[in-house]
Amino acid sequence: MDLGIAGRWALVCGASRGLGWGCARALALEGVNVVMAARDAEALQQAAARLRAELPPGAANRIVTVAADVTSEDGRAALWSAPDGPGRDVDILVTNAGGPPPGDFRQWGREQWLAALQANMLAPIELIKATVDGMAARGFGRIVNITSSAVKAPIDILGLSNGARSGLTGFVAGLARGDLAARGVTINNLLPGKFDTDRLRATLQAAAQASHRTLEQVCAAQLAQIPARRFGTPQEFGAVCAFLCSVHAGYLTGQNILLDGGAYPGTF
Repeated sequence: MDLGIAGRWALVCGASRGLGWGCARALALEGVNVVMAARDAEALQQAAARLRAELPPGAANRIVTVAADVTSEDGRAALWSAPDGPGRDVDILVTNAGGPPPGDFRQWGREQWLAALQANMLAPIELIKATVDGMAARGFGRIVNITSSAVKAPIDILGLSNGARSGLTGFVAGLARGDLAARGVTINNLLPGKFDTDRLRATLQAAAQASHRTLEQVCAAQLAQIPARRFGTPQEFGAVCAFLCSVHAGYLTGQNILLDGGAYPGTF
């Protein structure tokens, strides 16, 4: 299927690894020009090199890297001023930031809450605010927020993430149903379950140490809770993201798409 987005510009946050990299890869392979943003400059350059190596010979689309913290004003300014990028005139925006640490809410103070809100709610809103009017003026825009399955099924030790990401979800629900849909702009959220990423591996390792079990035992217990009996891959996550960004998804907006291998037990 031709997704109809070749030649457009995308900004993908957290693109040096994991799910962000999967999204950047899928879009680039569709011929999209991609601005890859991440904090770690070295990891970002390595990820971009791997991606360029996958592009077909003679591919005309461009891959631009910006090492920046998009949760800060200076970091976002670096995105808009990148010499080889499109500035704010992106057609596709994929917001993505690592989740805050787990813990007991009794131990979190104002500083921890503000950091979670800044990374997982306010920064995505600022990125949307900077780009959405241009999308509407051009008659095409796709915004995808990578959130978490915890928005659908909250996890008790992830209260910071539950709260901040749910705030973003509520904001998007209203914005997507305003006048943007009639002007060709869609906004959706992708809710990942357990995917084979560095973050998941670190979490499983920590769980193994805390429970005095082997990593293999912890993995087996986690997989037993997933009907698909496996972890997802960044590549298949990216493929779903690319479809949401396609011309074929113009009637799909304001939705929370759960990718968890069937782990969520509810009907709705």
